[in-house]
Amino acid sequence: MIAITSKELIGLIMAFLWPLTRILGLIAIAPPFGNSSIPARIKIAFGVVLALIITPGIPPFTEADPISLSGIMILMQQFVIGLGMGFIMRLVFAAIEMAGTLTGMTMGLGFASFFDPQTRGNTSAIAQFLVLVATVLFFSLNVHHALLIALMDSFRTIPISMTLNSGFDFHRLAIWGEQIFIYGLKLSIPLVTALLLTNVALGILTRAAPQLNIFGIGFTITISVGLLILGMILPYLALPMEILFQHGIDAIQSLGTSVQHTLPQKLKLLPSP
Repeated sequence: MIAITSKELIGLIMAFLWPLTRILGLIAIAPPFGNSSIPARIKIAFGVVLALIITPGIPPFTEADPISLSGIMILMQQFVIGLGMGFIMRLVFAAIEMAGTLTGMTMGLGFASFFDPQTRGNTSAIAQFLVLVATVLFFSLNVHHALLIALMDSFRTIPISMTLNSGFDFHRLAIWGEQIFIYGLKLSIPLVTALLLTNVALGILTRAAPQLNIFGIGFTITISVGLLILGMILPYLALPMEILFQHGIDAIQSLGTSVQHTLPQKLKLLPSP
């Protein structure tokens, strides 16, 4: 007969619960797993399956009473770490969404907005389209595999510990937020430049022929040029988005570099065979 003491039972529960909390924190916010259209039961079941797979390979950590102050603090810490890792991937999609928003406003489609279940707000049609393209690339480039591998490695670089400063760099997480504007602007530069030249040409045409109704033909021309340029550059957006995804994975990995551990080799995003 197998006898298990209460201390051993609590240790087994905590060895599963604390990693599960970090995993659920990432799933709660990281797109596309954190999409509100996905039922909560599916997210919890996915997190439980990942925890069952990851838990046996996690290095041993300090035991603590789950109902004590230290145990509650560890639980909160793991959830915040998971949220931080998912927030970085959310920033990647926010940069792509910002590029679509800038493009849509320049084209004159700023009024054509739809409800986005991810952000629970209104976004432009071009932004929604680019986010859908990014989601397809997210799975076709195996970024979801790289994200899960980075999550598994985080238990080594950011170990579960009773100390609150166990390798999680909040400052680096905040600084990385500026990448939204940098990459959003870089992705939208081709379309914004083409539409800027189109608006300059329309301004010159209006000065040359004042009798033309610029409001009658301006929107049609800018929208047509914008859609044409978008169709031309769409095949070339895969590489910038792949680089953006790679930077996101690298940022997730670098969150725990303040601890003296050797980081794993840089993850490579390879297309599916």
